[in-house]
Amino acid sequence: MALPTLRFHRPVVTTARPLRAVIAAGVLVALGWSGVIYAANNSVQGAKKEEAGFDGDAPTAILTEASSGGVLFEKNADELRAPSSMMKLMTAEVVFHAVKQGDIKLTDEYRVSENAWRKGGAPAGGSTMFAALNSKISVDDLLHGAIIQSGNDACMVMAEAIAGNERAFAEMMTKRAREIGLSRSTFANSNGLPDPGNKMTVRELATLARYIIQTYPEFYKLFGEKEFTWNKIRQFNRNPLLNSLEGADGLKTGYTKEGGYGMVGSAVQNGVRLIVATNGLEDSEDRATEAKKMLEWGFRNFEVRTVFAANQTIGYAKVFGGDSRSVALSSHEPVNVMVQKNGNDKLIARIVYSGPVRAPFEAGQKVGTVKVWRGSNVAVETPVYATEAVGRGSTIRRAVDGATELAIGLFRAGAEKL
Repeated sequence: MALPTLRFHRPVVTTARPLRAVIAAGVLVALGWSGVIYAANNSVQGAKKEEAGFDGDAPTAILTEASSGGVLFEKNADELRAPSSMMKLMTAEVVFHAVKQGDIKLTDEYRVSENAWRKGGAPAGGSTMFAALNSKISVDDLLHGAIIQSGNDACMVMAEAIAGNERAFAEMMTKRAREIGLSRSTFANSNGLPDPGNKMTVRELATLARYIIQTYPEFYKLFGEKEFTWNKIRQFNRNPLLNSLEGADGLKTGYTKEGGYGMVGSAVQNGVRLIVATNGLEDSEDRATEAKKMLEWGFRNFEVRTVFAANQTIGYAKVFGGDSRSVALSSHEPVNVMVQKNGNDKLIARIVYSGPVRAPFEAGQKVGTVKVWRGSNVAVETPVYATEAVGRGSTIRRAVDGATELAIGLFRAGAEKL
């Protein structure tokens, strides 16, 4: 397919504050398969968040493309709910991170306390890896038990060993969630057993799944293993997608009376990975059917298209105090977007940066991001960089730029008072 023909408009200032302005650069992209139109003064916030062509039954659901993080479908995706055992993804991430940082080793062995055995093991009657009281189990085996068998005891053993107690580990989970961009999730234990402090949205569950897939490929393989035997008890992976959908390789199911049935799943077909997250369904069959139906709909109706090639000029940023008035911006990687195969998508592209960009700076400096919306959803967000170095301008140029920014700031301040 030929690359799109591009015509660029001058940057449009949407908020004028001296040296701190948030500037949106408009880009009009004419494509043979669909139109990409930028409207600088239009906001997509608050728009109806439904995608035509899919009728989902889950109270909360989201379908995303893993490479870009773009949303293909969402329904009440920001509603906080009890995540149940899907929360074990966050427990696993904390342990993965600790191993990667060298704080713990997969060969380290942790003792099964009476608390973990009684409240999370066989006596509790919930999902368990059947860890024996006072036995020692390696981190590697505990991860297998937590991910494949959804063992509450496995999570508690790791939490107690790493943080001293489960409550302290839950605090680590919440802190770590903030570090990787989950701004709303909160955790009160390590396994998702009922507690008012356990809250996540399906959007953040999908974001967490994407982070695990991209950051820990060596560990992600655990989610696709179909069975695990411990204490001579063979158990099968609870993810129904592994046996019912081509390319499915993760991630986690969950259920509590408070949260209902939910799951986070992922599959790859034709080189494209999709991630689904649902919650609040009434039974396990609905959970499996809904997740599979959503993934199949995504694979059937969407394909990847390149909007901007790598290192192609996308737009321009205004420069302050430089020997050039503006600088071209590009992405280091191709900007790819999942679009509907029927070609009816309308895409909106916007470059957002804080500026004007103060000179001097080198080529390759990150300036902002290019965001591409498909309808009301952000389909992709990618950093943009200066394509060339800009040196310090003359004294006169810096003085003129300073006076201009001051005048804009005073004008804005006066307008805000009216």
